[in-house]
Amino acid sequence: MHIAEGFLPPVHAVAWTVAAAPFVLHGARSVTLAVRADPDAKLLLGASGAFCFVLSALKIPSVTGSCSHPTGAGLGAILFRPPVMAALGTVTLLFQALLLAHGGLTTLGANVFSMAVVGPWVGYGGYRLVRRLTARLPETTALGFAVFAGAALASLSTYSVTSLQLALAFPDAGSGVLGAFAKFGAIFSITQIPLAVIEGLVTVVIVRLLSTVARDELLRLAVLRSAAGGSAAPAGGRAV
Repeated sequence: MHIAEGFLPPVHAVAWTVAAAPFVLHGARSVTLAVRADPDAKLLLGASGAFCFVLSALKIPSVTGSCSHPTGAGLGAILFRPPVMAALGTVTLLFQALLLAHGGLTTLGANVFSMAVVGPWVGYGGYRLVRRLTARLPETTALGFAVFAGAALASLSTYSVTSLQLALAFPDAGSGVLGAFAKFGAIFSITQIPLAVIEGLVTVVIVRLLSTVARDELLRLAVLRSAAGGSAAPAGGRAV
């Protein structure tokens, strides 16, 4: 997913940076508001960022000769909502570019847009949809299905957007952007499916662990439903 330094034409690099900037600024404000509303959430917020950093720093060779990795964006989006993940994902990608030579500064905007903007929103949308569809199931089962869907979709959508970004920058000589998108998608998106499944399962395990060790926090974040069957959110909070 990390598009390497200097790989995109300058016009595309600038365009994706401009497209990502409003989401990042909104995300930074959302982080500030989240911490002010619940100072105890700092530890969980940091853990979400660390989870994203570690998973997205992995480089796993794929059968097509490229490298793939989980994104870790689904967890933060589910716990704190997508705008917060835009800020956490940007910090993650910036540190990886500077410290690990993973990605790059010129392609930071494109990488942020795919992994920290689109991925969290698609993942959160999938999470919310499955939450509604499984409302009649036991809480543990319903949450597990929803978290799995959210994390897996966040990962898959990230690679789909990356494929589109590369297709727009390097259209196929014969079939144009659509042809290039199909080729890049076959390399990145399809090979990401097993990793997305694994990431979904790992994220379910993490959320179940948090349900035990940080239950009160998850109730305040409205990730867990209250014993009465409703969404547990404080006054002015967010309901599932």
